[in-house]
Amino acid sequence: MSIKAYKYRIYTNTATTEKLQCVLDRCRELYNAALSERKDAYKLHSRQTIYQNEQGQCIVAIMEAPIRLKFICYYDQQNDLPQIKEMRPEYKEIAAHVLQDVIRRVEKAFDAFFRRVRNGEKPGYPRFKGKNWYDSFTYPDHAGWKLEGNRLRLSKIGTAKVKLHREMQGTIKTLSIKREGQHWYAVFSCEVKTVRLPLSYEDVGIDLGVTHFAAFSNGEFVDHPRYFRRAEKKLAKLQQALSRKKRGSHRRAKAVQRVAKQHRKIKNQRRDFQHKVSRMLVNRYQLIAFEDLHAANMVKRPHPKQDESGKYLPNGASAKAGLNKSILDAGWSTFTEMVSVKAASAGRTVVFVNPSMTSQLCSGCGAVVRKDLSERWHSCECGTALDRDTNSAKLVLQRGYEQLSGGTRPTSAMA
Repeated sequence: MSIKAYKYRIYTNTATTEKLQCVLDRCRELYNAALSERKDAYKLHSRQTIYQNEQGQCIVAIMEAPIRLKFICYYDQQNDLPQIKEMRPEYKEIAAHVLQDVIRRVEKAFDAFFRRVRNGEKPGYPRFKGKNWYDSFTYPDHAGWKLEGNRLRLSKIGTAKVKLHREMQGTIKTLSIKREGQHWYAVFSCEVKTVRLPLSYEDVGIDLGVTHFAAFSNGEFVDHPRYFRRAEKKLAKLQQALSRKKRGSHRRAKAVQRVAKQHRKIKNQRRDFQHKVSRMLVNRYQLIAFEDLHAANMVKRPHPKQDESGKYLPNGASAKAGLNKSILDAGWSTFTEMVSVKAASAGRTVVFVNPSMTSQLCSGCGAVVRKDLSERWHSCECGTALDRDTNSAKLVLQRGYEQLSGGTRPTSAMA
């Protein structure tokens, strides 16, 4: 069994939209209040502790190092919800399980924080959520809502029309109501049966790039759609119009919505493209090998260069900025994640190999053939001559075989 999410657009009238926004605002307030309570408790207990001396007197001792213990847990804050409803009657109009899920979000945020601390990662302490940074609330079970045909009934909120553009499968576990700009969506998390695809006898290595979105080891290519690049001029005009509006005005608010709408369109186009390509790969190939790329490191700015007098020298920052924009426009990390998720449920294998020297080595003989980024053709003394990206994809597939076979080259049957 696996969990699959189905996202549908919902259409509401003015009254229902206002109630949805009201519930979202109250949930955000509760999230921030729960976070503040935990934060204050951590500060208090990490700085001082109370103990008794030999005479039985209580002594407060200030501690140098913080104690990494959770002094307020999920159940403590959940038990406070009835008191909150008495103090704030507006919370009585929100389903109890929705409020409990808000507290559970805070618990998960702190669990993830402590996990990152234990693993030596960048901790990222949980933050307070502003108006534009809290955009959904969740019904963790079947209480409080009901789906009748294309109508979604939400308890104490109203009824919304749902555009069921595809059939929902499996058993519905949770329902999340999400706001994206001025649009509202219903996200159903369903438990579905895993259906494995028939065995395929075709494997592929993939080199992700910016000239081509993907180059396959069999010589095929997937072109880069460049959705952001195509919409860049229109987006620039919208942002220029936004900059001319007076802060706090209604016209500025509408201009912000237009810019957000254009960004949302680019995001949807990119995700639609990535879903289609990832589905094609999983349906066709049994083994899919990628380079283990870290896009966050690849889009870092170049360090400034200075001469002996302190004058700054050209460091290629403008050219690197254009390359970074193309890398981010491609969305490699999201694409590889989509392939991995689809492959796991379809019985396919996805491997990530070391990307070192894949653009400089020859796939035929393994010799080093130095090439600049502008050189798009690979030619070796052994007679191997092919597109540079295809050569890299062949190397990626070879390393994928070696990784799966424990460091040995594949036999002809495996190839």
